[in-house]
Amino acid sequence: MLSGIRIYSTNPIWRHILSELGATVTDAPNVLDINFDKIAPDNPVSVTELKSLILSSADDSKILQSVFGDNVPQLSEIQKNIIISLVRTGGMTSTELKNALGYMPDVATHTIDTAIYTLRKLCGHNFIVLENGVYKIGSV
Repeated sequence: MLSGIRIYSTNPIWRHILSELGATVTDAPNVLDINFDKIAPDNPVSVTELKSLILSSADDSKILQSVFGDNVPQLSEIQKNIIISLVRTGGMTSTELKNALGYMPDVATHTIDTAIYTLRKLCGHNFIVLENGVYKIGSV
């Protein structure tokens, strides 16, 4: 039912329930995962209501629309994840962004640099800005 969805929660009961529903329950928060602790219902809910709550929280298209409006360009998965990570956190260092996207800190890769370069080329040089070592969403 929740296959393919990564969820973070500190509550052992919710962790078990979410796992039984097919979600991948993570042990450490990541900006690309749903933080269930922030959206956990206070009252009893049906499985359908729980799924709806989780899926609406996972709707990254709303984040992309908040950045681009109705004209969301065709983006690769890594480009989408960079934008979503920067919007959710307000900004990240290169190391933080690499960790959030699942790369090991000590692995040398230009994948993120290339994706940022491509995003700047597509959306304008000021789309992603680097301020004091922190990447942030600038202007479209």
